Amino acid sequence: MRAPVEPVQVVKQRRDAALQRLVSAVPYIGFLGVHFDRRGDELTGILPFDESLIGNHALRALHGGATAAFLEVTAIIELSFSTYWGQIEAGGLIDHADAPLPLMPKTIDFTVDYLRGGLPRDAYARARVNRSGRRYASVHVEAWQDNRTRLFAQATGHFLMPESAVDTL
Repeated sequence: MRAPVEPVQVVKQRRDAALQRLVSAVPYIGFLGVHFDRRGDELTGILPFDESLIGNHALRALHGGATAAFLEVTAIIELSFSTYWGQIEAGGLIDHADAPLPLMPKTIDFTVDYLRGGLPRDAYARARVNRSGRRYASVHVEAWQDNRTRLFAQATGHFLMPESAVDTL
């Protein structure tokens, strides 16, 4: 006998709750004000503009450190969420509020290409996991503001996958 199939809305709510739990576990994401929009399996990081993010007041450009942090947290959340949700779907993890969250990947290196100055407005980023193995992952991130095809920064990061992820994958 087949297990009952969950309605689409229930799966969507479970995914959104799992993503929110993951994001809220990293206080720095809240400090930056970053939040994530999930459409299907695609995450978009959103960095709402704030005056405190301006690095060069003469040019009114976003601070390079804020840009790099935004790209890095977007990469880590994309990598973590894809691993975390995959484990939930496979039955390896239970996704309720009291369940422990998996450990986050650790950054090995992160290289940022600043393509143009970030303007004083909201920024968006999407990450693509190029490779995710048992111990190592590679992620590429792109950030834009007004036009998705006109990037203002991009980055590539390499991450050490946590031991707990290795055991449950």
